[in-house]
Amino acid sequence: MPDTDQQAKSLPTLIGELWQLVVEYFKQETVGRLRGLLRYIGFGVAGSLLLSVGLLLLIVAGLRALQTETGTTFSGDWTWAPYGICLGGAVLVIGLAVTMATRTKGRSR
Repeated sequence: MPDTDQQAKSLPTLIGELWQLVVEYFKQETVGRLRGLLRYIGFGVAGSLLLSVGLLLLIVAGLRALQTETGTTFSGDWTWAPYGICLGGAVLVIGLAVTMATRTKGRSR
């Protein structure tokens, strides 16, 4: 014998319950994962900004040290050399970062 509670529900009520179930399932499966993804992206962006500012300050400090602590080594026609050294160091760090970021973990031959 069928349940009387099932008989009492009309088609619009069943459709409403189905819609509510689908919406709750969608929220459960997407919102939680989206929050995790946004947290991951947020920490990545914050870390990259802090690393960029730190490296910029390190390059400026190196430039200042080369200009003031080397005496007359970089004077005259060599005044560009500290800038070139710091630029070369920055390019080296950027190249290393790009290489490490694009490297695949499991290389198969």
